Amino acid sequence: MQKTEPKRVFIIGAGLAGRGIANELLAKPVLGITAAFLDDDSTKIGSSYEGVPVIGPIDAILKTLRAGAQDRAIIAMPSAERSRIQEIYRQLQACGFSSIHIVPAIAQIIEGKVHLVQTRTIDPLDILGRDPAGIRLKKSLDWLRNKRVLISGAGGSIGSELARQLLEAGVQRLYLMGHGENSIYQIDSELRRLQAAGVGERCAIVPLIGDLKNREWLFFIMQRLKCDAVFHAAAYKHVPMMEANTVAAIENNVFGTKNLLDACEAHAVQRFILISTDKAVDPLCIYGASKHLSEQLVLDFQKRQAKAGPALAAARYCFVRFGNVLGSRGSILPLFMTQVENGGPLTVTHPEASRYFMTIPEACSLVLKAGSLASSAPAFLLDMGPPIRIRDLAEQVIRFSGLEPDKDIAIEYIGLRPGERLHERLHSDSERLEPSGSQRINALYTTAGGIDMPRLLAELEPVCFLRAGQESCYRNRRRLRTILRQTIPGIEEKPDEPEY
Repeated sequence: MQKTEPKRVFIIGAGLAGRGIANELLAKPVLGITAAFLDDDSTKIGSSYEGVPVIGPIDAILKTLRAGAQDRAIIAMPSAERSRIQEIYRQLQACGFSSIHIVPAIAQIIEGKVHLVQTRTIDPLDILGRDPAGIRLKKSLDWLRNKRVLISGAGGSIGSELARQLLEAGVQRLYLMGHGENSIYQIDSELRRLQAAGVGERCAIVPLIGDLKNREWLFFIMQRLKCDAVFHAAAYKHVPMMEANTVAAIENNVFGTKNLLDACEAHAVQRFILISTDKAVDPLCIYGASKHLSEQLVLDFQKRQAKAGPALAAARYCFVRFGNVLGSRGSILPLFMTQVENGGPLTVTHPEASRYFMTIPEACSLVLKAGSLASSAPAFLLDMGPPIRIRDLAEQVIRFSGLEPDKDIAIEYIGLRPGERLHERLHSDSERLEPSGSQRINALYTTAGGIDMPRLLAELEPVCFLRAGQESCYRNRRRLRTILRQTIPGIEEKPDEPEY
């Protein structure tokens, strides 16, 4: 039988990340043989590493390089600007590479250490948005060393990326809590594969299937886990879906958050970080209202902390607010990519609609950093950069696919959906920002009076949960909106909304 030639691998970047990939290929030649490093650094060009030549400059080499059918390219430039990654990607495509992979962004790795298992196929996320921040992730994670850490919603986009980055933190135990069996299975399996490949530090990974609405279970499990820190990422998030399922949004996002907060307080959890959203600012939709009230629950804990007893004297509970994340499940970017694959059109709500965007890895690394700052401020707002028009995002996705907007793929305007704004705000007029001392993280303070949460929750409870003598309130959507609008009048009024 004829022996198959091993794949040639061209590594773009001869720095720490590229050399780390080459080392793994040397140890596992069945995965491919490194043919060359391509680099722009004149001090590296002409040298070699482990017998592999460093050639360049990159643009000059890619003008003449022709890839074979089995050849593979790996872009190992975690600190490169997105415009440069985009340029190299297009050149590699022109060379005929059918397999183009990329290493994690600088926000996901520690001290340049990258493993082959962490590489993935390049996608629009790698060339959209702003350039990554040079966050010193290792220092950001020091506060979690030897701690027991729980992530709620660990199977979601934010929760799973937090889990990946926490592999580097040296935590003692990492609890992956979620309601969906499949999503928790997937992140649990992925983390174990990463550990087996040498990524991060060893820690016990514990999957937990449970429901935030189950108050008794939360108190039971938090007593047994003895957590030091909780990242609360679990929430229903899809705006139009929650406008059609308003009671579920409040039941899960508000009462679920209260249950978890109360369980953490009862069992002396020292650090609690709520993941929040710009839609909590002067909310228009029910999802935004649910996150606004979740933020208020955290602020209420801060007010009563002095009465919570000595076990919680040093505890710090806060929330971290940011805008949209690129690439989360159910978000606009995966939708656009699917629509391109189907030949279009790409659907945009309005020609001028804009949102604040950040990649998931950058958001999560900043959340972890903010957690270390929790003793300095009640809340934090991530610096999202300028807003991006949705139309511009659609055009970039089309061009990434090698096509032209409105020529090869149409863009269709469908109008704003229920609960959506033309533009979002990151903070309200009653909030002020101050420097946190950390790049791309602002300290957030509110100057407004708080909401009477006990009263409001007492009114909402019979709508979300069946109570004797109040059966007519149960799951009554119209009543829910009326109650919420009395406290948050900016919520959209819907006189034709059905009761059930």
